[in-house]
Amino acid sequence: MSRVSDTRIRTREAAARLVADGRRPHELTVDLIYAKIRQGSRTTINDELKLWKDEQVKVDALSAALPPTVANAMMAAWAMAVEYGEKVFEQRQAEMEGELTTALQRGQVLETDLARVQEEAAGLRAQLASRQTEAEALRSEVARGHAVAEVTEARALTLERQVEALHAEAEQRLAMTNATHERRLAELREAMAAQEQTFRAEIGKATERLEGVQKHVMLQVTEAREATKRAEALLAKTQQKNEELSADAQQLRSELASRIQLCTRAHEDLERVSQAADQLRTERETQIQQLAMLTGKLDAQTTQIESLEQRASGAEARLEEALKRSVATKKKAGKAGQADLI
Repeated sequence: MSRVSDTRIRTREAAARLVADGRRPHELTVDLIYAKIRQGSRTTINDELKLWKDEQVKVDALSAALPPTVANAMMAAWAMAVEYGEKVFEQRQAEMEGELTTALQRGQVLETDLARVQEEAAGLRAQLASRQTEAEALRSEVARGHAVAEVTEARALTLERQVEALHAEAEQRLAMTNATHERRLAELREAMAAQEQTFRAEIGKATERLEGVQKHVMLQVTEAREATKRAEALLAKTQQKNEELSADAQQLRSELASRIQLCTRAHEDLERVSQAADQLRTERETQIQQLAMLTGKLDAQTTQIESLEQRASGAEARLEEALKRSVATKKKAGKAGQADLI
């Protein structure tokens, strides 16, 4: 590979060869030199050619001013110095090429390490992305678990409120039914007591009349019979009234039995609702346990993700350090080469 540091030396060599071939120094151009060496920039060739021409002018002037013997001796010394300089330059060039080869090898090793680190970093990034995807899925599942738990808890609270409302309503209805039955029974007792009192009063009156009749048995037999008939009719009425009251009492007992059955069914419904509430509580506890398991799993995944992020950060730090070392080595080699050439 051609290097810019060789351009100045090869420019001088090409100029010397052209002069040896019969060209005059002032006739040499940048295009002629470039056609010979086929490397470097035209600016560098132009600068070095100007320096060489100036040196040739000085050498020609010095040769013209000095005696031929001295000029020849100086030219021989100059040739020896140039030859020695070329040997030193070639030796230094070989050393620099060796150093450059070593630097290139180290650069290749660093590039290999860089590729390996980049591959490891890419794998870690892929693993991190996968872990993040799993974490997002777990978060979604946990959110769904929270939502289900909240819905279940809301349903449980609603059922508990319904159970409490049904229980209160059943107790209220039972209390109202009992109060109604007690009131009807009290009314019936009062009515029967009033009928009995009236019947006793009528019996007392009849007894008084019978006592009067006994005094006038013979004279008021017809009146006594009529009184007896009235008493029998009143007794029949009283018995009929008692039967009606008994029928009402039986009807009230039937209503009371129906109310008791209704209360029993209400209690059974209450038991069923309570069982449903217990089942919902069990489901809620199960959901809470599942939520706790998912939370633990999410924490473990988060720990793994943090570990992977740390490993990725370490790999990136090592990669940056390797790149910095490679750049510093290349810069140092380039500065050393420029200093030697100068």
